Amino acid sequence: MYHRIAEPASDVWETAVSPAHFEQHLQMLQRRGTIIPLSQLVDDLRGSKIKKHSVAITFDDGYLDNFLIARPLLEQYQMPATFFITAGLIGQEKEFWWDELEHIILFTEHLPADLSLSLGDKRLVFDLKHERVMNGELHQKHAHWKALQIDPPTLRGKLFMQLYLLLKPLPYATQQQGLSQLRSWANVQPMLRPAYRNMSMGQLQELRKNSLFTIGAHTMTHPALSCHTPAFQYQELFECKTFLKNSLGTGVDLLAYPYGNHDKKTISSAAAAQFKAAFTTSGSVTTRHSPQYQIGRMQVNNWNGSAFAQALHKRFGYF
Repeated sequence: MYHRIAEPASDVWETAVSPAHFEQHLQMLQRRGTIIPLSQLVDDLRGSKIKKHSVAITFDDGYLDNFLIARPLLEQYQMPATFFITAGLIGQEKEFWWDELEHIILFTEHLPADLSLSLGDKRLVFDLKHERVMNGELHQKHAHWKALQIDPPTLRGKLFMQLYLLLKPLPYATQQQGLSQLRSWANVQPMLRPAYRNMSMGQLQELRKNSLFTIGAHTMTHPALSCHTPAFQYQELFECKTFLKNSLGTGVDLLAYPYGNHDKKTISSAAAAQFKAAFTTSGSVTTRHSPQYQIGRMQVNNWNGSAFAQALHKRFGYF
């Protein structure tokens, strides 16, 4: 499972793989794996006949670099891939909320010392103390921080994590209200950095024209699905599927849960929306016993080819 093929200045959630490393991954997979379309993996799963060493490549979210950088490399090596698209953000002149939040809190030069933020029934009060002004030491700590591995190294990092956890379970409109409040507090304009853009509809349509590639659903607005009602969950899934089908002129029957987040209601909604299969971020090996709506995927980090092979061997016992 990939998200971005890029070299951002910071990568708190470790979702970016450099173009050079991505090409090394493809070269290694070409030598040692059996690369198949995700749809074939699903069909093999349903038929209880998964072939050994099968590998399917997926991308989540719909970042522009998927089209500009990943696509040409996949075409060069003739590797099939599935792109799970957050349909409501295709072509939008805005960044994903987590990217903008990271930039505002971790890298804005000057911030007010005190923050008081209210969203719905939640209120956050925080004092940045001596970290209101960015300096070289803070910048370096933030640029190298990996939030999944170590605790926040600074007060700004702690504020970022508290805001992330506050915003993540909220619906999209409320997340945007929170970001708007944070921009006003930080006295910054909305982020629109070229490297953080989403694909346009034209680019998505061009991607779909290549038979190597399939398009999957990743909801309309990227919510943490289990935090919401069954009706909300179904609407996010069904509207995404319908939007992509109408825009691309082809059926969309594979789903990836945003953040891997799901519950029993989500599984019921995926079945009701007539998805053939749905994918998590659990990292589990897919076998003929894998649940149809809880198929695991392994997140790929920015490893070189050798480290990538070692990670696959450790997880799956081959390569």
